[in-house]
Amino acid sequence: MKKLISILLLAAMLVTTLAGCGTTLAEDDKGAIINVYIGSEISDYDPAVAYTDDSAVKVLGLVYEGLTRINAKGQVEKALMKSYEIKENPDKGEYSMIITIKETKWSDGRVVSADDIVYAWKRILDPEFTCAAASLLFDIKNARDIKFGDNSIDDLGIAAIDTDEIEIQFEEKPDYDLFLENLACLALVPLREDVVTRYDSFGTAVSTLCTNGPFAIKGIKAGEELMLERNLYYYRDTEAEEILDKYVIPYRLLINFADDEEANTTAFENGDIFYLGEIGLSKRASYDASGDVTKTDLLSTHTYVFDTTNKLFSDANVRKALSMALDRNEIVKLVTFAKPATGLLPYSVYDKSVGDSFRTNGGDLISASADVAGAKSLLNGKTGSFTLTHRDNALETTIAEYCKGVWEGLGFKVTLKALDAADFKEAYAEGDYDVIAIDYQCLSTDSFGALSVFAPKFSGNALDIQNDNYDAVPFIQGYENEALNEKIEAAYAEKDRAARSTYLHEAEAILMEDMPVIPLIFNVDAYVYDSEILSGIKDTYYGYRNFNKVKMKGYLERQTTTAATTTAAE
Repeated sequence: MKKLISILLLAAMLVTTLAGCGTTLAEDDKGAIINVYIGSEISDYDPAVAYTDDSAVKVLGLVYEGLTRINAKGQVEKALMKSYEIKENPDKGEYSMIITIKETKWSDGRVVSADDIVYAWKRILDPEFTCAAASLLFDIKNARDIKFGDNSIDDLGIAAIDTDEIEIQFEEKPDYDLFLENLACLALVPLREDVVTRYDSFGTAVSTLCTNGPFAIKGIKAGEELMLERNLYYYRDTEAEEILDKYVIPYRLLINFADDEEANTTAFENGDIFYLGEIGLSKRASYDASGDVTKTDLLSTHTYVFDTTNKLFSDANVRKALSMALDRNEIVKLVTFAKPATGLLPYSVYDKSVGDSFRTNGGDLISASADVAGAKSLLNGKTGSFTLTHRDNALETTIAEYCKGVWEGLGFKVTLKALDAADFKEAYAEGDYDVIAIDYQCLSTDSFGALSVFAPKFSGNALDIQNDNYDAVPFIQGYENEALNEKIEAAYAEKDRAARSTYLHEAEAILMEDMPVIPLIFNVDAYVYDSEILSGIKDTYYGYRNFNKVKMKGYLERQTTTAATTTAAE
């Protein structure tokens, strides 16, 4: 009898040990619930539009998966795409690609199909839909004409030729490698037509969100919490005998928005959360000095956007003077994890080839140091009043307060307007601002996608149909420069990436001379985690974490921590 009891106890210990390793799960245990702080709250989870701060990428990268991805080394990898085949008939001018996708399912159990890719891309190219990623699809046959309302969406050169096969026809021979690189853009992920069209509130409520990535959104409490849960159907055949956590080990990620970065930093230090993706400003310097922080350049630039229809900002000299007066080195000191912006595009954007830095090759277009005397000379006594709108968080408030002080020193009256995530989204979408702070997110690693939007015909904005003129709408309210438009058109026509580079550098130089936007700092991602408890965290080039294979030591004993209000054994 004693021998039998010993065997049973040993078996129980073995099950517990294996569960902690993520190899198998006890019958009533679904896996680790991990309290994390990934970044500040976002207001929209629609992957086609949610790109005004770098936190959006950090969340969307966990719940959606596109055809390709860019790994931490900057290399293109297959993601949802299983394989591709290129077909050419130069004599007839026919160039196409057939992409086969892997077998996986949406978070509600429905199969991800080729039709979901076709729908998502047609949605972006709809003339009445706004998405800055539209130009990334312009190589597709008839795509550009469709975006301008000059052709029917039914004539788009993309079709689902089978449940798992997409045929893409191109206008002319494209750079195939670049096209696959652009497909890593999170705005180009598949979407379910039945889900998107069913709800007016798609992207803002948990009941409307159906995702195909490793995690699914299971709970959104505005201002309080975001709950991400393992997508049970992510590359799993649920009819087969498979280990539940074969592809995604953690059961749940809990993100606390009720506390700000400072409070979450304290929670991390107290052992209440185990991954900290936004370190409180007051402690950044000490964390940086410790050497325990993992830092990577992001594909985004913290930027102030002008409403150039505003009489004050219709004068380029005023815009340039406001930029010239700022000491970007000082802003870096205030936020720690950043680099002074010396142009619009950050160092991680590619130029002539993969891994070749556009910023390094282009050099400095704006000074990191302040030139207050030069700014006053440009203004020539001109001043005025305006409002600077920003998100209500410590980082953006600190930067805004610094800029306010500098600009008031030039004689301007500046009012700061701090908004929560939802109100900020509305203000930006409606153009309700004088100057507004955004993280200008490069939706692709390629420099063309980041610069082309400043030419109205590449902006991706919905056409102006209200005035019956169907004109292309500028990316920046009131801003258009014909010389810049010509450079973008020339870059678009040039399919050789290296040859195209000259046009794009000239386009950025024109943009920085006009200054419809003020680049302030190049964003740097910085995170820490408890390495005694968590392992298996991986990075991506876009700046979001891959938590698929994260293991949590002793998680069964840690499920009663502050934010984890539910257990994995439900």
